[in-house]
Amino acid sequence: MLFLSKRRPVEALPPPAAQAAMPDMHALVFQLSRHASALGRDAAEVRGVIDDSTRLAGGQARALQGLAVDLQQVLQGQTAVDAEAGKGLQAARGARQAVQALGAEVTAIVDSLRQVADAAGQITQIALQTRLVAFNASVEAKRAGEAGRGFGVVADAVKDLAARVETSSKHIMGTVGTLEARIAVLARETAQAEGREAEQGVVHAALQRVEKAVSHIAESTELGRSLCATLDSNLRGVESAMQQCARALDSTLSRTETFLQVSEQMIETVSQCGIETEDTPYIVAAQAAAAQISRLLDDALRTGTLTERELFDEQYQPVPGSAPAQHLTRFTSLGERLFPQVQDRLLTLSDKVVFCIAVDRNGYVPCHNPQHNHAQRPGDSAWNTTHSRNRRIFNDRTGLASGRNTKPFLLQTYRRDMGGGQFVLMKEAAAPITAAGRHWGGLRLAFRF
Repeated sequence: MLFLSKRRPVEALPPPAAQAAMPDMHALVFQLSRHASALGRDAAEVRGVIDDSTRLAGGQARALQGLAVDLQQVLQGQTAVDAEAGKGLQAARGARQAVQALGAEVTAIVDSLRQVADAAGQITQIALQTRLVAFNASVEAKRAGEAGRGFGVVADAVKDLAARVETSSKHIMGTVGTLEARIAVLARETAQAEGREAEQGVVHAALQRVEKAVSHIAESTELGRSLCATLDSNLRGVESAMQQCARALDSTLSRTETFLQVSEQMIETVSQCGIETEDTPYIVAAQAAAAQISRLLDDALRTGTLTERELFDEQYQPVPGSAPAQHLTRFTSLGERLFPQVQDRLLTLSDKVVFCIAVDRNGYVPCHNPQHNHAQRPGDSAWNTTHSRNRRIFNDRTGLASGRNTKPFLLQTYRRDMGGGQFVLMKEAAAPITAAGRHWGGLRLAFRF
């Protein structure tokens, strides 16, 4: 009792009932920590799923918008084809009418040729009679002797002329006959027999087939245009529904943000009670590492390794050809030299630790852990995304919150995309990093549940 009185007055000791209740309080706080952690895990999982659904709905809405634009172009094309088909149908009907008119002209020509043939036949008859008269005159002239010689010469000339006329008329008749036969063929080919398709001429039959084909095209394009118009209307309805769904998901996502913040605040409140929980070792380690990096940065400023302006440089210069995009700042080389000695040591804290990095206020990572700190491979974006996470800006919700946190520590829960559709639920303890009395960024220590 004397020993106890030297250490602490008896009256300062908790009552026996309170002493007995203290282990229960520790158990209660520890249990509350577990519940808060589970709540945060569920909140992060729900948020991740909703975030995926939001992106998917947004992508589908954009795809539908693109499809609607394409459909409008198809509809315009169908309308243009429909118009051209109408013109083609009119042209085919005009051609039939022209052929029909041509058939009438051909018939008139055939009639004229027959008249020419009749006239040529009459000329032939006249030539025959003239030859006969000339022959008789020639005979009479020979009988008259010397007195009829001149008349005989005339008779011979008339006979020769009649022979040439006869030959010419026969030639005309032959030519006319040939023309008549050819024109008769043309007349048959251009003939139009109403209601008797088997008796139609070749040209008319062909034009009728063209007309029917163009008519079918016009009907098909009109049907297609009607279907496209209906589909366009339906697509617009689906697009509107998708946009409403995306807005609803956005609203739900914002609400899960509040839900997640509440769970994180519960975890922080429990951690601040002074009772050790399963998160305490990571919080303490993150704070110690942040303090160590703060000292390294202060030493660099004090020795003139770089200026305060260079350390707080936010003019991120893109690295040409990098994919994903990497950047350089005036403090990148310093971070690559100083940070690994602190960051990489915490990787051995527990087999649950995933990474430990120092980031500035905008989520810029000058140097990552060895497994993610490789030089990029040109043209291999998938490999670079996993293995070249250095010199990148991670300005997502978690990254910015950790980089801009100024409280003694920040404990967050989130779902990390590991690529290939794989996700891991994680916690992250962050502590602020300062230099020259200014907030520079944060130390991020991520670990699995």
